[in-house]
Amino acid sequence: MAWLSPREVLRSRWLKTAILLLLLISLALGARAFFGRGKTHDGPETRPIPVATAKAAKGELKLFLNGLGTVTPANNVLVRSRVDGQLLRVHFQEGQNVRAGDVLAEIDPRAFDVQLMQAEGQLAHDNALLKNAQIDLERYRTLWSQDSIAQQQVAAQEALVRQYEGTVKVDQGQVADAKLQLSYAKITAPASGRVGLRQVDPGNIVHASDATGIVTIAQVQPIFVVFTLPEDNLPRLMQKLNAKTALAVDAYDRERKLKLASGTLLTVDNQIDTTTGTVKLKAQFLNQDSALFPNQFVNVRMHIDTLRDVVLLPVGAVQRGAQSNFVYLVKADNTVALRNVKVGDTEGDRVVIEEGIQPGDEVAIAGLDKLRDGSAVEPVVRDGVKKPVEQHAHPNAQSSGERHKKREHRTP
Repeated sequence: MAWLSPREVLRSRWLKTAILLLLLISLALGARAFFGRGKTHDGPETRPIPVATAKAAKGELKLFLNGLGTVTPANNVLVRSRVDGQLLRVHFQEGQNVRAGDVLAEIDPRAFDVQLMQAEGQLAHDNALLKNAQIDLERYRTLWSQDSIAQQQVAAQEALVRQYEGTVKVDQGQVADAKLQLSYAKITAPASGRVGLRQVDPGNIVHASDATGIVTIAQVQPIFVVFTLPEDNLPRLMQKLNAKTALAVDAYDRERKLKLASGTLLTVDNQIDTTTGTVKLKAQFLNQDSALFPNQFVNVRMHIDTLRDVVLLPVGAVQRGAQSNFVYLVKADNTVALRNVKVGDTEGDRVVIEEGIQPGDEVAIAGLDKLRDGSAVEPVVRDGVKKPVEQHAHPNAQSSGERHKKREHRTP
């Protein structure tokens, strides 16, 4: 083991002391940097946190239910020929509005005229036989009363008269059927509405069994929209319907930007779809400007209720905590206090505050991530109005002109 000289021992102790002093200085500087964050250069005060604020106010809030819907016509009829024949003429233009009973097309009626003529001829023939049999029956009854013929002959004549009467009734039915078939040669609109594209051209042979028919008629004034809503909305909805309250319904385009039409709720389906947990509803629209089209996809917005004299705040003011919802109340000394609140319905960017906030209270709505209970704040936006920012120069700050002059002064 080597022995150290007194000078080496002294040098070793000095090095240990220097290292210890450096460690202490480093710890002190680190502690100052850590605990000095958020301090201003002028003192120990915490720098205010810039926030946007809004005041709670009493007002009314309209509540809406939103759903997806499909436009359906009030009536959608496929017009077909009820008899077979050649299509002679078409009396409608594609896309035209027609009324029930208007003649849409004509089928060649000559074959039906012939059938009617035959039926009427047979009816005339059998009517003559019946009339002759009735005359004979009256003569036989007179002779039988004079005891000139047997009663059996009278009974046979009575049976013959009844037979002819039945034949005449059959003939009358055939005449009526022929007239009906002839009337079917003129195809009329079974309902009012807008006709679609023609499915067959004049000159073609049409049949009653044709699947495509001649044209379709869709009743679009009024028109319906069938849409769905979650079943959770049913209690409030049925309460309004049971009270006979008319609920307004608006239809918007696919992007929910353009309002297409306004109508009213007509009815609710009688069962819930268990696979989706939704219920179907039907709304009626007058559609006088034809903005709604059958099978069109629309976004539906239904006014379900209006809350009046309620305390309202922007949705961004409410934060969710572990125990309850809360807001940061801005006090007169520009500090915030954490205030628990009870929220109600929400619509758009506004929420109803049922408990915890009074009208006129100012709360923070933006810059909340840095706030704590008691934090100092500086409202920079109040109720959407930006506060002018004042420029405060630091005492040690120098303008660029002064720095430039100093550089010139130092230049030899």
